Amino acid sequence: MRRQAALVAFLLALLVAVFVLTLVLGQAYTPPGEVLRVLMGEDVPGASFTVGQLRLPRAVLSVLAGMSFGLSGVAFQTMLRNPLASPDIIGISSGASAAAVFAIVVLSLDGPAVSVFAVCAGLAVALAIYALAFRDGVVGTRLILIGIGVSAMLESFVAYILTQAPEWTLQEALRWLTGSVNSARLDQAVPLALSLLVFGGLLMSRARDLDLLRLGDDTAAALGVNVAWTRVTVIIGAVGMIAMATAVTGPIAFVAFLAGPIAVRIVGPRGSLLLPAALVGAVLVLASDYVGQFLLPSRYPVGVVTGALGAPYLIYLIVRVNRTGRSL
Repeated sequence: MRRQAALVAFLLALLVAVFVLTLVLGQAYTPPGEVLRVLMGEDVPGASFTVGQLRLPRAVLSVLAGMSFGLSGVAFQTMLRNPLASPDIIGISSGASAAAVFAIVVLSLDGPAVSVFAVCAGLAVALAIYALAFRDGVVGTRLILIGIGVSAMLESFVAYILTQAPEWTLQEALRWLTGSVNSARLDQAVPLALSLLVFGGLLMSRARDLDLLRLGDDTAAALGVNVAWTRVTVIIGAVGMIAMATAVTGPIAFVAFLAGPIAVRIVGPRGSLLLPAALVGAVLVLASDYVGQFLLPSRYPVGVVTGALGAPYLIYLIVRVNRTGRSL
């Protein structure tokens, strides 16, 4: 426990360091003293706009979205005991994306209405996938395959809607293909923070039961876990967070998929992975956005960078299963 606590503290320190880096370094260097004065609410010529209006909203949104994706991803992976069972692989993110694009292009909604529509659609898609996969219980592999099929259909729907989109809504709708924190505003962080507080708190309240589910449903039930209620709680909490994060930033690719496995390799398999995965997700999004903005020949949305990181790992998992002939 002491070792895990020390490693979680290391992840937190790393997150703070990357957060400070994104505020200080960009196209121009801003001294830390000026950054601190801006954070304290002072009006600093130049820095108030660069840091307060551009860098700070982007960094805050990246942290909150990354934590949401990381938490929801590791919750699904732990519950189903399969690293492929993350919301962005099994179609939940696609459900929220499709709903947001439909709301923007067809219903001409904006702001909080889009977020509410995306959250409701994400929950509906998650329940539909769960119902289709249910046959004397839910087997992880069956749920993943059904989720991949549903995701493919929803992505086709999004592509069709975008072909019909007027030019003035196309740019906004395109954000739902890869995920981006461009044009971030601090007011967008409010629903994400509330989502983390409510749905993240719901997941944290089931951290012990979720950890015991890794031993199998029968063993967990023998140890006093209400398996059915724990699954329902985890699904509501994880889907609520992934849908809200997707409604704000779009489906930032592979963050939910990568955060859990990276957290396991850092802190080890024992104990709850919820907090470590949340911190890893935040670091991934924050660092990937910085790389996409300043360290590549052209500027790319954060989802392009995380997609480039996650795709090789997905291929590696599939090859490993094919060679060993075992479940993940």
